[in-house]
Amino acid sequence: MRQGIFSLIFALLFSVGCSQCNEAEEEESASNETEATEATEAEDTPEPIEAIEPVDVNMDKVFLGRRLYHDPILSGDGTVSCASCHSLDHGGAEPRATSTGIGGQLGPINSPTVLNAHYNFRQFWDGRAEDLQDQAGGPVENPIEMGTTFPEAIERVQADEWYAERFAELYADEGITKETITDAIAEYERYLITPSPFDEYLAGNEEAISAEARRGYETFKEVGCTACHVGVNVGGTMYQKMGLVQDYFELRGGEITEADLGRFNVTGEESHRHLFKVPTLRNVADTAPYFHDGSQEDLAEAVRIMGQVQLGKELEDQQVSDIVAFLESLSGELPEHARLPEDEQPPSRATGDAADPAVEHPETGEAAEETLEEGCGPAARRG
Repeated sequence: MRQGIFSLIFALLFSVGCSQCNEAEEEESASNETEATEATEAEDTPEPIEAIEPVDVNMDKVFLGRRLYHDPILSGDGTVSCASCHSLDHGGAEPRATSTGIGGQLGPINSPTVLNAHYNFRQFWDGRAEDLQDQAGGPVENPIEMGTTFPEAIERVQADEWYAERFAELYADEGITKETITDAIAEYERYLITPSPFDEYLAGNEEAISAEARRGYETFKEVGCTACHVGVNVGGTMYQKMGLVQDYFELRGGEITEADLGRFNVTGEESHRHLFKVPTLRNVADTAPYFHDGSQEDLAEAVRIMGQVQLGKELEDQQVSDIVAFLESLSGELPEHARLPEDEQPPSRATGDAADPAVEHPETGEAAEETLEEGCGPAARRG
């Protein structure tokens, strides 16, 4: 009898023990499955920023476009070239708030970088140009920028022996036209792709960027910057309101200008007021001043302001410092043939029609003469 009772108790204890073991094994198995799933999801989650790749181009057209890009022959008085406002020495932009055009006139908006512009979904801050060729034609006939007409520009290009020969070789059927001029310039601009240390990091080389830059990239994602600055160009994929969470223009102060209206100037739709193409952040460390109005000289302060007005966040000093380190890792090298060789520099094109530089700014009425005296005028900034 006693043995029977002991046997029953043993059986019950064994059963309970096995049950507990099974439950523990099931919990461990479930935990392992969860960890494996999370690891797989982490591996499958794509990075919001993609590595950049060079573009296939026709190098003969690139060389022609390079000469046109650096030659003031397309401007009305022979003083302004594409490179005047989009200098390779300043990240494809220029180191001033707004651009100086023909006759020393100051434009209303900051020059966006031309580097990697091929990867933008539209061109210009307000997206009014569909592609690089469309964009290349705009400044020529803008009265503030190059201040001429294409028939006049074509006549000057045709009279240049070097251009006449190159266009005959590359555009035998079309000749020298607005379309062939802008096609060559656009081909050169498509060539201006700048792979950076961060692209090496994306390819698996963690030592390509500093620990601070790696922290900055994680912070950049965590605080929400990649809601807009995504893709190959770390931007350039969408429009966004300037001052999404907080009124940027109230924070900045001053009058609202026509340029501040952004895409509204193109569409006239109220919902597009203050809407701008999200700029690329590649080479951003080299393109100060920042924003469409060129109002901020310091990159760290620009990051802080964006956190405030776009994300509604007061970023800590360490966060800002790390993000700046990440942004600096986006500066890349120009391709081998980006710069115009010394022996191909165009001759002086300035004509007797070059206007008095003391021309008023179209928005502020500020005279531009002082700027030209400082050596920042169009004739002094050709490349």
